[in-house]
Amino acid sequence: MLRLIPLTLLLCLLLSAPASASRGQTLTFEAPRDLMDPAKRPAALEELQSLGVKRLRVILTWSKVAPGADQRTRPDFQQTTPAGYNWGEYDAVMAAAKERGWPVLMTISGPVPKWATKAKLDNLTRPRPSAFAAFTTAVGRKYGDQVDSWAIWNEPNQPQFLRPQFSRGGRATSPKLYRSLYQAGVRGLEKAGQEDDDVLIGETSPRGTGRVVAPLRFLRGMLCLSSKYKRMGTCKALSPDGYAHHAYTTRQGPFFKPANRDDVTIGVLRRLTRALDRARRAKALTKKLPIHLTEFGIQSTPDKIQGVSLSRQVQYRAIAERTAYYTSRVASFSQYLLTDSEPEVDSDGEKSYPGFESGLRFSDGKAKPSLRSFPLPLAVQRKGRKVSVWGLVRPAGGRTTATVTYANKGSSKYRKLRTVRTDSRGYFRFSANWRSGRRWNVTWENEAGEELKGYPVRSYKR
Repeated sequence: MLRLIPLTLLLCLLLSAPASASRGQTLTFEAPRDLMDPAKRPAALEELQSLGVKRLRVILTWSKVAPGADQRTRPDFQQTTPAGYNWGEYDAVMAAAKERGWPVLMTISGPVPKWATKAKLDNLTRPRPSAFAAFTTAVGRKYGDQVDSWAIWNEPNQPQFLRPQFSRGGRATSPKLYRSLYQAGVRGLEKAGQEDDDVLIGETSPRGTGRVVAPLRFLRGMLCLSSKYKRMGTCKALSPDGYAHHAYTTRQGPFFKPANRDDVTIGVLRRLTRALDRARRAKALTKKLPIHLTEFGIQSTPDKIQGVSLSRQVQYRAIAERTAYYTSRVASFSQYLLTDSEPEVDSDGEKSYPGFESGLRFSDGKAKPSLRSFPLPLAVQRKGRKVSVWGLVRPAGGRTTATVTYANKGSSKYRKLRTVRTDSRGYFRFSANWRSGRRWNVTWENEAGEELKGYPVRSYKR
């Protein structure tokens, strides 16, 4: 006999159902300013562990470890042997991750030694694939037992990492250059005995300009496809294990939709999934690829050009992580920076912010509200007279209980709304009533009896 479900119960089920949630999404943290500094590293590692971080991303820059990087003539050394390079602080970072049992995503990237380029004029233009293959062999032999997965080249659609991006006639040239480097990198890792490791392709930045190739245009060029996703030439299909992308957004927030259809920010991830699926149907890829958002962050003040307020940084970051969670193809999300980049100071003492202010701490080390919210992200989406509450107890590492509280408009007193039981990965979801001006928060007590309290957020409506 068919039984009718009451409308109110049906609404609650729809609001709380994780219909397209990612079942195994992981988080990767990147903190080069803190971890590459011997004086800051121990405290940074302890803080990351307390925040619930369990996986790192490390960009290994070729020119930083290669001998004679600014010379046109290559020094006499064995390019495929780790002993020929000066690994510096990378050794200490990798050892620290191994000691804690943290997997590492290692991105092998340029800039490159001048002697490893075609014309030997700079550290970016037309790196030689054969030299890169030799380098990745050395990297694989050096760190292969400590690396969980690899990515080839950081933001190859950006001119500060690979040149030229365009020909004089406006044709995108970097995709073809990158394809050769990716294939060379895979060969090098295989030669090092890492043929069973996952290797990610792409690592693209989110938006195109007159100097930057838009990510989907870059993807098509890399895979030898036309704008209609038709095969061009005789390029063989590639077999990466995932596509890496940096889905940064703008001050407009995580729902921003770029007008250029070849751009991909966090609010339009479906553009990337559709592009990858069309490429697979065109037989340019051999399999359906998961997406790894290997670099992400929300920039805040004091940068008044790119940054948002501190409270919006908290809210936007949680909404973005929720968006990634509910995009089933996203296998990993990330946080870029623990501590903001150092500002530049001119002769008049005026500061500018050309770097990134996406950290959980200001450049001077002072904590932002995001440091408090990171272990307990909370996003409350309004749907009519109801809200869908999504959250994560990141440090728990398993099932636990937490308390969600609320304060009504004009009140500073928080009241208990619900005690929630998380799933095996620390996530929780439920529906509740909406009320204008209401603020929401979450608290959790760890095994030591210490209470962690998140940062209050307001509901949002998409």
